[in-house]
Amino acid sequence: ANTIYTNPAFTGASGRLRLAMAARNQYTALQRNYRTAAVSLDADFNSLNGGLGLIAMTDVAGDGFLTTTSVSGIYAYRTALTRKVSLRAALQAGIIQKNYDYSQFRFGDQIDDRLGFVLPTSETRVQDQISFPNFSGGILVFSDRIFGGAAIHNIIEPNQSFFFPNSSDADFRLPRRYTAHIGSIIYLSQERNESDRTYISPNILYMQQLNFNQLNLGFFNKRDILSGGVWFRQTSNNSDAVIGLISLRFNRFRVGYSYDAIISKARTATV
Repeated sequence: ANTIYTNPAFTGASGRLRLAMAARNQYTALQRNYRTAAVSLDADFNSLNGGLGLIAMTDVAGDGFLTTTSVSGIYAYRTALTRKVSLRAALQAGIIQKNYDYSQFRFGDQIDDRLGFVLPTSETRVQDQISFPNFSGGILVFSDRIFGGAAIHNIIEPNQSFFFPNSSDADFRLPRRYTAHIGSIIYLSQERNESDRTYISPNILYMQQLNFNQLNLGFFNKRDILSGGVWFRQTSNNSDAVIGLISLRFNRFRVGYSYDAIISKARTATV
């Protein structure tokens, strides 16, 4: 649902000025869960032969234990391959900032036998904030009925270590993320205005980062102002979730809700 995050080559693909906002609340059964928010703005410009975009994201893991914020700009060049097929190629450049709340950490030497965590720690405190540049790229080939593309995020695999920011060791680097996707649009009605047509859009998305991979299979259906979709997500060796999405369109505004129904063995623990 977050097209520019998936592939920066989608920048400007709507053909108009587009503002998108998204929020994700993950593992809500946990007291300290994961929360992500993103906002993007993109448009297509004939004078630039492509689209310009801006995307900002923030991710909070565990009540501020680790906060990641990123801001990046995108340029997506477009060209016609044939009379019906076009191509968009994008470059994304930005900066990532990571920080953690040192006050949230607890160490063994802070424990008093009677009073608990009350003693000072002898642990060495390193810098609690780092920033580094990041680059991504993508390509998108599309017609009015089918589209497909690929993207590479974290191209230079920047160092993200708080302890060893100058190390070249691969263990401290942000691994590249590879994405491939393909989909089609099957029209079920033939209204003159394309936005009024009913259609179904099957989609396949695959992502891999280091030793983790994810495959999404599903479809999206639109009729009048109502849209909805269902996907199946397979992660590495686990059948992970069934994803449901529903959205409503009001003139130039659309709002949607997505929910992941877990089908793996990941469940709320009982004590």
